[in-house]
Amino acid sequence: MKNIIKTALAAVLVAGSLASCDDVFEPAPENNLPLDYLELNSSYAENLIGGIYIYLPTGIPYNDPATDDAVSNDASNSWRRIAAGNWTSSNNPVNRWESCRIAIQYCNIFLANIERVTWAADEEVNKLFHDRFLGEAHALRGMLMYYLLQAHSGVDNAGALLGIPIVEVAEDASSEFNVPRNTFAECIDAMKKDFEIAMKYLPTEYGEEYYSEVAQKYPGVSQGSIMRVFGAGFMGRVSGRIIEAYLSKATLMAASPAFSASGVTWEEAANAAAKVISYNGNLRELAPTGGNWYCDPAMDDLVDGACPDEVLWRTTKGNSHDLETTNFPPTLYGSGRMNPTQNLVDAFPMENGYPITDAANSGYDPQNPYAGRDPRLGMYVLYNGAKAGIDNKEINTLGKETNDGLDMTSTSTRTGYYMKKHLRMDVNCNPSNIVDKNHYTARLRYTEFFLNYAEAANEVWGPTGTGSNSFSAYDIIKKIRQRAGIGLENGDPYLESCKGNKEAMRELIRNERRIELCFEGFRFYDLRRWKADLNTTAKGIRLVNGEYDTFDVETRNYKDYMIYGPVPYSETLKFSNLQQNAGW
Repeated sequence: MKNIIKTALAAVLVAGSLASCDDVFEPAPENNLPLDYLELNSSYAENLIGGIYIYLPTGIPYNDPATDDAVSNDASNSWRRIAAGNWTSSNNPVNRWESCRIAIQYCNIFLANIERVTWAADEEVNKLFHDRFLGEAHALRGMLMYYLLQAHSGVDNAGALLGIPIVEVAEDASSEFNVPRNTFAECIDAMKKDFEIAMKYLPTEYGEEYYSEVAQKYPGVSQGSIMRVFGAGFMGRVSGRIIEAYLSKATLMAASPAFSASGVTWEEAANAAAKVISYNGNLRELAPTGGNWYCDPAMDDLVDGACPDEVLWRTTKGNSHDLETTNFPPTLYGSGRMNPTQNLVDAFPMENGYPITDAANSGYDPQNPYAGRDPRLGMYVLYNGAKAGIDNKEINTLGKETNDGLDMTSTSTRTGYYMKKHLRMDVNCNPSNIVDKNHYTARLRYTEFFLNYAEAANEVWGPTGTGSNSFSAYDIIKKIRQRAGIGLENGDPYLESCKGNKEAMRELIRNERRIELCFEGFRFYDLRRWKADLNTTAKGIRLVNGEYDTFDVETRNYKDYMIYGPVPYSETLKFSNLQQNAGW
């Protein structure tokens, strides 16, 4: 994100770093810039809001070891530990309470002082900057609310669905901090209000393509002034389509079984997702190579803020081999940390579209288990005999010949599989010949919102209903499976068999979501919002007398109440009115 992270820490985390030089023997009482400095220096105010971006979750959490999709070979992995029964309100890798609430405080401080700032000498430009930053602050506060609700909302002992305490004013030492939590519905309404305000001021996206949209809001303002404030140089900051994407994420969560008391409907969730899809040309523009955006060499040529067709919002790119060092198998000089389960592998259908459990139609051979499978399996999972690395080396995950084999060392696979998704095969981790390549995190992928729509549309209108939109859940899943190479030769009869059955389509949509979004941090939250089984045993594969055999790798130990996360224990100790979620 252009110039944000470079400048924000000094201004926001310590509120400035200028020390008094009047007397080196008499230090100033505080080494911070006062808020009055906003009136003298607009860059201080800009850095204040720029620093809020730092608090947004950016990297993929890699929480799959907390689900049935993966295990970790790192015994200290926090997600592995909570899956084993060590998730408490004091030991919580899901925790976002402190960081997001700090960031909300910065939003509130900014909003309370924005009228004091002169952004530019030119009156027109000053107004444009004021409005844009006002929109950004409201948008960021709404996004932070989403993350807090995802991590900490839950039910009290009476079954009421609670959110977090809503704070929309800047707090100081005299503020009342011992306040109760607002309801989940009130929090959703507050988030929507922030998004609604933000949409009044922010463009769909930055750059000349959207000049006319902004110009309609500011008649008579010159194009030069508008582009100075809303030009392509600001791509990467919050825009209208990013706000719509977060509204889709939030409404899908709120309509789901675990949060249905919110009052948000599946229809609202479907229409919110449809709005995001419309920014990508609707159904016809599902990116053809969207399934493997992470290894597209074209990323090397992306300018700051620009995104490929699949990606709506991303982090800055950087040259490294860190992901590969962490997850490559040992013979490729990696630590093999993320080990996909047999459960996940079994979720990938055959190339003809049938689940492998359909013995009559799929053609699946348990002793040749990777033949004729969904091409996404080979893209996302490194299985026995597959090739990987800069030299396209065959990886033996089940033999004893190398440390790539099952349980050979502490960096070997525990399941018979290694993660391949996110990794660039043109990276070399050999210490004697390191080859780095560009990486970035896709904060928002369009495929997520196609799947959001499919899920919500199926629930409210059935597999083929469209509501006020031009496409159905069936249309979305067909498009996604065709992109993956599923059912191209036979017309995908399995999908056609689900077309008239809402329950069968629901199962298929959830499975497609599992496959398409694997290792992107979704399943941990999806299972819980669906109220699905969290305790499915993680399985692996091995060779016994030359034949493939599945075995149990890890059991899960979640309690029923863990479909919701806890409020931090330390916070409930400090504030008597802050009620903990039931069970924690």
